[in-house]
Amino acid sequence: MREPRLRSRSFVEQIPGLTRRHDQRTERLRSILAAVGLAFAGRAGSRIARALGVSVSRSTVLRLVAALPDPKVAAPRVVGVNEYATRKGRHYGTVLVDIEIRRPIDLLPDREASSLAAWLAERPGIEVICRDQAPFFAEGAAAGTPQAVQIADRWHLWHNLSKAAERAVAQHRNCLRALVRAAHEPEPEPAPEEELSGSPWPTGHRFADRTTARHAALLEAGHSRRLIQRQLGMNWRTVKQLADAAAPEELFTGQWQNRPSVLDDYKPYLDDRWNEGFTNAWKLWEEIVPLGYKGSYQRVRAYLHKKRTAPRPVIARPPSPRTVSGWILSRPEPLTEPEQIQLKTLRTHCPELDALTRHVRSFAIMLTLRQGEHLPAWLDAVRQDDLPSLHTLAAGIDRDLDAVTAGLTLPWSSGAVEGHVNRIKMLRRQMFGRASFSLPRKRVLLA
Repeated sequence: MREPRLRSRSFVEQIPGLTRRHDQRTERLRSILAAVGLAFAGRAGSRIARALGVSVSRSTVLRLVAALPDPKVAAPRVVGVNEYATRKGRHYGTVLVDIEIRRPIDLLPDREASSLAAWLAERPGIEVICRDQAPFFAEGAAAGTPQAVQIADRWHLWHNLSKAAERAVAQHRNCLRALVRAAHEPEPEPAPEEELSGSPWPTGHRFADRTTARHAALLEAGHSRRLIQRQLGMNWRTVKQLADAAAPEELFTGQWQNRPSVLDDYKPYLDDRWNEGFTNAWKLWEEIVPLGYKGSYQRVRAYLHKKRTAPRPVIARPPSPRTVSGWILSRPEPLTEPEQIQLKTLRTHCPELDALTRHVRSFAIMLTLRQGEHLPAWLDAVRQDDLPSLHTLAAGIDRDLDAVTAGLTLPWSSGAVEGHVNRIKMLRRQMFGRASFSLPRKRVLLA
């Protein structure tokens, strides 16, 4: 009796944590490739997986990363917010960090105040927001969580103060010359030819001495003046003048040395303008023509050329405004003794920079000792001195006074946010800046 033909059927039982329906990889291999994708992104992740013995394309690696769920984080209480560049100068996004656990909790595709306000409104438990002084973050924080305390980051406050201090020092650049001590250059020794020659010629005496010596030798040998003229290639008047001169001084007519020049009356004016730092010969010639100068431009240029090529005394350069502002912004203890002496001298000669140093150091004490209650008195003291750059800084602080006061009082800061911004820059460079918003977001939140 023939048995009925049975149909063959294959079936697979899914094992939780090991396999997945309609999947070609185990859960363990899938998690490994996703971790490789989080660390290296697509193309580099594909090469690393191939080195591990798994042949997979870059698109598959990116799909595995995109399929990962967002991390589940507890409701944050202290949030730090800052911007990051997707294309510097054009497109920016917003990163939000839980300051207490120092981990990023979300990325926003833009830095608009409305986007930040909507994100904050969904999380009413936020009590503190750390930010810089960007107006769109201040507006978004105020609209999204009006009950939260906004804190201006202390690093940005000190950075803004340092920039204002450098501008203030640059505005008083002339005061830095008080630190310059002229170094007297030793007198140059005369050249050996000049010592041996004793020639009265002011310039070009070596050629003149050689010519007169040859002329005298030919005369002593008994050659005629016509023969001397042919051998030396001179005009007969020059040969006659050399033969008739009893001393070299008689060769000078005296007119080109002692004759007054049309430029003599205007040399004091040119000297004054030169000392003021104006060295353009054409412009100076145009200035003295209306004053009555009738000579040529070439005379002015030749006179200034002598001043330009004359040896100048070696003068020490004053320190740059950045160097001086660095002294002012530093603690007095790490400064070397010469730097402390120069800063003391500068403060003695310039009352404005002395006031700047006092304001900077008092602000540093407020910042390090968390004395935010002294900020209004510091602002009043700044406004009483003639320091426009600090006045601009004070105006910016007035517009955000509550956040700055909280930043100088409370212990929270945006240090962790700045670190994650640098990390985002690294990830963007690793992907050559070509990934869409979703992939960098996954890598920042999960890696």
